[in-house]
Formats: sequence, structure tokens, C-alpha cells
Amino acid sequence: MTGLPRPAFLVTIAATALALAACSGGGGGGSGPTGAAGGPNGAPGRTAGGGPTSGVLPSGGPGGPGPVTGADVPITGAPLPKVRTGQVKPLVGKWVGNGQAQDYFVFRADGTGTWIAHGRTLWAGQVIPDGPNRFRFSWEGTDPQEASFWGVTLDAGGERLVFGGTNQTYTKAAS
Repeated sequence: MTGLPRPAFLVTIAATALALAACSGGGGGGSGPTGAAGGPNGAPGRTAGGGPTSGVLPSGGPGGPGPVTGADVPITGAPLPKVRTGQVKPLVGKWVGNGQAQDYFVFRADGTGTWIAHGRTLWAGQVIPDGPNRFRFSWEGTDPQEASFWGVTLDAGGERLVFGGTNQTYTKAAS
């Protein structure tokens, strides 16, 4: 991991995982991992052995390196701030991407959210207000204050958001 700062490395891993999920054909036809990011049976945040993960998807191929764990990437960040419902109200709901990855975000009024592609959880955690119409995402239960790409920005009308990690636009699904 020479030459890349930790946040850039994490975005590279997340973008690669998303690309692999998009290229795998989806459909659960036996290719790729069967569980959610980092865990069997859809339990995000846990490796097959039960240890905590960083939430990054395994490589998708048999014999791949598996998830990046907290032992592999040192976790740094500030404690999570308390988030009020009013701070995240514009985000609440389902936001659907228009790309081949068939991915979407779901944000709840308590400030929690998930990012899902092909039925796999790519991220699950806390949304942290970061200025007008900007929200960053928690990482491993901390606030990665320097990771401005790891979050979303709403347009002025609140009808579209852009995920900084991929620069992809998402539209709000009808409730």
C-alpha cells in the first residue's frame, strides 16, 4: 500500500468491489460470495470467522483474498456525533442508481443507512451531516472526518444525490 493515503485506498477498494459486483452478472447463479459484505448469511460487518470487517466486499472469485478486516487496515477517526432526525430528513428514503450495478442507498430517520448492490451490502453505518446538503458516512463506527469522498451531496431541489466515492447520481424512489 505504498503511495496511496488510506482514504484513497478505501475508495479504490469500494469502487473495485462495486465494479466486480456489476460485472459478475448478479442473479445469484453461484458466482461470487453468498453473504453480504464481510459476513455470511447477510450479516454486514463480520467475517466468515466472526471477526469485524471494514465492510468491503470480498474479491468475488473463489480463492480470493476475502474481506479487508480491521486487523488489515488500522481504523482511525473521531467518535460518531449525535445526529438529529431533522438533520437527515432530506435523505430519508430509498435512492436508486441508474447504472448497471443495480445499486441503491436506503437512509432512515435515525441517521443510519445502507448501500446495496445486487443484494449485497456494500456499506452500512451512520450518516453524518457535513454542511448544507452534504453528508459523510461513518466507517467502522467512527467519523472519518478527512474522507469527504465517502458520502453524498444532495442537489438544491433534493431530488438527486451524488455519491462522492463513484460520482454516480441517484434519484429518490417514490415512497
